[in-house]
Amino acid sequence: MYEKINGEINSSAVHVVDLRSDTISKPTPEMREAMANAVVGDDVFGEDPTVAELERRSAELLGKEDALFVCSGTMANLIAIMVHCSHRGSEIISGDNGHTFRFEQGGPAQIAGVQTSLLKNNDDGTFNLDELRDSIRKNPDCHEPYTSLVILENTHNMCGGKVLPLNWIEKVRNLTKEYNLPVHMDGARVMNAAVYLKVPVERVVRDVDTVCFCLSKGLGAPIGSVLAGSKAFIDKSRRMRKVLGGGWRQAGVIAAAGLVALDKMIDRLQVDHDHIMQIAKAVDNLKSDIFKVDLPSVHTNILMMYIDRSKVAVKEVIYRFAKVFKTDIVKVSVRASSIRPDCIRFVTYWQITDEDIRDTIDRITFVIKEFEDQLKSTTI
Repeated sequence: MYEKINGEINSSAVHVVDLRSDTISKPTPEMREAMANAVVGDDVFGEDPTVAELERRSAELLGKEDALFVCSGTMANLIAIMVHCSHRGSEIISGDNGHTFRFEQGGPAQIAGVQTSLLKNNDDGTFNLDELRDSIRKNPDCHEPYTSLVILENTHNMCGGKVLPLNWIEKVRNLTKEYNLPVHMDGARVMNAAVYLKVPVERVVRDVDTVCFCLSKGLGAPIGSVLAGSKAFIDKSRRMRKVLGGGWRQAGVIAAAGLVALDKMIDRLQVDHDHIMQIAKAVDNLKSDIFKVDLPSVHTNILMMYIDRSKVAVKEVIYRFAKVFKTDIVKVSVRASSIRPDCIRFVTYWQITDEDIRDTIDRITFVIKEFEDQLKSTTI
C-alpha cells in the first residue's frame, strides 16, 4: 500500500516514541550520580563493597539467604540451571513459551548439556499440573535422563507480561516437593508482578528455591541481574559465574545503579502499567476487526496487539507505525517489536511520559484507520 502514500519520509521534526522493549531504558540521573561516586573494589576477590551491598539488599528483599550480581538474566538462568543440574544426563521441565527455551539460544543444551522437556503454556503463563506430574521421571532407568529442575517465568513475556497466580505457584511447589525437585523462577520482571499483585516481592517468590530478576529493564539500571537462593546455591553459582566469564572486577560502578533501582524504581512501575493500559484501552475502543487487544490480559508494562494476518502483515504495520511521511497528519514515530507472527508488542518504562502515551495513541489510531480504509477500498 505504500506506493499510494505520497511524499518522502520526513526524517525531521518527528517525535519518536520507542516502545520496543524496556531493555532500552537509560539510567536515571540519580543512578548516574551514584555510579560516578561508587566505592569499588575487586569483586572476584570479594572486595567490592557496593556489589556486596546490592547482593545483601537483594537477598533481603526476596527473602532468600544470599544473592549474586551477574551481567544478564540469561547468565542468571544459565547459572541456575548448571548448579541445579550438575548431574550429567539432567533434564529440566519448562513451558514451551518460556524465555529460557525460546530466547536464550538453547544455552541449557549448548553449554550446560541439559535437556529440556516442554509443557504447553496456557494463555496465562501456567501449565497443566497433571502434565507436570506425568513429565517428572520418578525412577529413571538407564534409558532416561534425570528430572532435575522445573522452571517458571514471571511475568510471562510471550503471554504479554502476565503475572502467574500465586496459588498456582504454590501448587507447583507442593507437587515438586513430593519428588525433592527444585523450582527456579525466571523473574526478569518479577518486580512488575509484585506491583501488579500489590504484595511484597518476597511473597511472589516464596514458593521457589531460586529466582533471578533484571535490574536493566523496567528498573532502569544500565546493566545487570541478580540471582538469589540458599547460601550453598549462591556459593556454587559464584564459582559457575567465573567459568562463564562473568567475574566482575570494580563492578560497584554499576552495582550502585542497582541500589538506586531497589530504592527508587520498584513502586513507580505502576506508572508503566497505567501507561500501557491507556494504549490498550485506546486500541480496544476502536472496535477494529483487524487490530485487537485482550484487556483482561494486560497486567503489567507489556501490551500485545493482535493482528488478523489474513488481512495485513505484522511487519508492514510495524513499519508504518515507525515511518512518518510528509502527508501524515500525525507526525509521530512509534517503534514497536514482534515476538510472534500474529501480534505487535509495546513495552513501557520510566522514560515514557504522559505526552509520549498521548502521541502513541494518536499514531496508532491514525495508522489503524489508514489500514482499515485501504482494505475497505480494495474490497469495494
